Amino acid sequence: MNDLSLALTMPPTRWYDGLAHYQQQGIAHVLATVVAVNGSAPRALQAKMIITQDGCCDTLGGGGLEHDVMMTARQLLHGEIETTVSKEGKEKDAKNNSANANGTGNATVSEDKIESKPAKAVRRDSVYTKHYPLGAKLAQCCGGSVTVMFECFNITPSLSILVFGAGHVAAALMTILAELPCQVDWVDSRPEMFAPYLANTPQKKESLLQGLDDSNIATLYRLPAHIRPYVTDEPVDCIRPFLAPFNEQCGQRFILVMTHDHSLDFDLVRATIEVGLANDNAEYSMPYIGCISSGTKAKRFKDRLLQRGYSEQMVDKLTMPIGLPIGGKEPMAVAVSIVAQILQQYHSA
Repeated sequence: MNDLSLALTMPPTRWYDGLAHYQQQGIAHVLATVVAVNGSAPRALQAKMIITQDGCCDTLGGGGLEHDVMMTARQLLHGEIETTVSKEGKEKDAKNNSANANGTGNATVSEDKIESKPAKAVRRDSVYTKHYPLGAKLAQCCGGSVTVMFECFNITPSLSILVFGAGHVAAALMTILAELPCQVDWVDSRPEMFAPYLANTPQKKESLLQGLDDSNIATLYRLPAHIRPYVTDEPVDCIRPFLAPFNEQCGQRFILVMTHDHSLDFDLVRATIEVGLANDNAEYSMPYIGCISSGTKAKRFKDRLLQRGYSEQMVDKLTMPIGLPIGGKEPMAVAVSIVAQILQQYHSA
C-alpha cells in the first residue's frame, strides 16, 4: 500500500477532519467544545474533539475529564441523559444547575420550549453543556474548571437514496442532491453516462465497473463525496446491498427508478418489492419506491404487479408517477418535484 492509499484509509485524527468526514458519511457524532475555562486546565478555550459511537478525533486533554466527556457524548447519542428542569430554571433563560446522574459535573440544557417535568430526557438535537471541576471526582489535580458544550449531529438516520438511471432527469437530480445532507448511490449499466464526471481521461468500461463497497470511487469522479456512481451490467443486484444495512437499524430508504429501459424499470421495481417483503417486520418498513412514468406506464406497471400476485396494499406503496405535482416537464423541473417529495416524506416521518 502506498502512502497516498494509506492516507485515504486512515481515520481522521484532527477534529476538523473528523467533522468533515462524519458529516459527509452521515455518521452520528458529537462535537465537544471547551466554552469556558477557570484557572488551570489541560486545554485552552475553544479546544474541540469529535466523538462517535466507537471512536474519537482530537483531545480535550485526556484523563478523567476526557473519559467523562466521551461517556457523556455517547449517552447523548443513545438518548440516555436526563436532567431536571425547574420553574426557576425556566425563568433564568431555561438554565438549570442540577447535578447529572454520575455526579461529576453540572448540566444545563438549551431548548426552545422547557416544561417543568422531572427527569426529562435531553433532546439529542439540543445544545447540552456540562461543567467540570477539575478535582478529586475526576482524579485530576489541575485545580481549575471547564465547561464543555456538546452538539449532536446526524442523530436522525441519514437520508439514503439509490438512483437507477443516469439520464437527463437523474443528472439534474444530482445537481440538487449535491447540496443536501444525504448519501446517494447512482447506478447505470452504461459507462459512457458517467464519462462526463470522470476526474481524469475516460477509462475503459472494465475500470469503471464498481461494487457498492469500492473505496476508490471518490477519486474517480468529479462529484461530491456523498454521491457515488456505479456501473454494472446487473443493476438489480444493487438493491439488496443497499437495503441490507437497514435490517438492523431504523431509517428511511428511497429508491428511485428512472432508467432508459421500461422493462428494466419493471424488474427493478419488482425486485425492490421482493427484497422489502423479505425483510419487512415491525421495525423494518418497506422502502420508498418511486418510478418515473406517465399515467399510462404507471397503470401498466401496477396491473402487471397485481397479475403476478402482489397485494393491492403493496402495489399502492409504489409511487408512480414520481414527484409532487408542481408542473413543468423540463429535467430540472422534474428533479425539483422529486426532491421535494422525498424531503416531504423524510421530514414528516
